Amino acid sequence: MVKWGPVIAGFILAIILGNLFAMFGLGSYLGLFIAGLIVGYWVHEGVLGGLWNATVSGAFGSIILAILFIIGGTIFGGLAGFAAGLATGITIIIVALIANIISMGIGGAIGGLFGGN
Repeated sequence: MVKWGPVIAGFILAIILGNLFAMFGLGSYLGLFIAGLIVGYWVHEGVLGGLWNATVSGAFGSIILAILFIIGGTIFGGLAGFAAGLATGITIIIVALIANIISMGIGGAIGGLFGGN
């Protein structure tokens, strides 16, 4: 079962930690992993509960970032920016969705292992 408090907090942590670690050259996936670890520990539902909640958080983050990416193309490029953002964005969105889900899911499973029931 999804616990929305940790999922929303994990989404916010994923954005903050992902950008922070990427800024220092450590890779955004390390920040996503740590955010997933925190979410998995926070839910206290074991490995599968941590995996599920962190995965939902990663997917939610990817969807929100994709919307912001397309809106940004629309604001700065009008209709042509929207079309370009949509055409290139679909591939980027799918790759980012899979990468975020995997890195946050693994972190969530490990956090759930430590958090237990």
